[in-house]
Amino acid sequence: MSVHGVDGVTPAAAPAAPAAARRPAQGGSFAAALEAKLAGPLKMSSHALQRIERREITFDAPVKARLEAAVEKAAAKGARESLVLVDNTAFVVSVRNRTVITAVNVSPMNDQVFTNLDSAVIG
Repeated sequence: MSVHGVDGVTPAAAPAAPAAARRPAQGGSFAAALEAKLAGPLKMSSHALQRIERREITFDAPVKARLEAAVEKAAAKGARESLVLVDNTAFVVSVRNRTVITAVNVSPMNDQVFTNLDSAVIG
C-alpha cells in the first residue's frame, strides 16, 4: 500500500471529533446560544414609546413583566408578529425582534383593527 491509498484511492481524513468535543470551551450549543440571543430583553420602538406617552398608557414593572412573559409564550409557539393584551392595553410586538411596535388603549367605544399578525396572547 502506498501513501496515496489502494488502487489510487486517497484515504479519507481522520474522522471529525464528536460535536461535543468541537464546542468552544465556554460551553453551550448553537441552539442554546441562539435561544439566549432571541430571548434578550424586550425593546420599545420609538413609535411605541410615543404612543404610550401620548395615550397616557400605564407601563410599569408589573405590566412589563406580563408583556415579556406573553412574548415568551408567543415565541415558544413560533409566533412572528403578535397582539398581546395586558389589562386594557393592546401591544403589537415583533416577537422575532423582541420589539414592541405600538400600544393602544382598548375600550368598547374604539373601533380597532389589527393586521399582519399571526398570533394573539392574553397576558
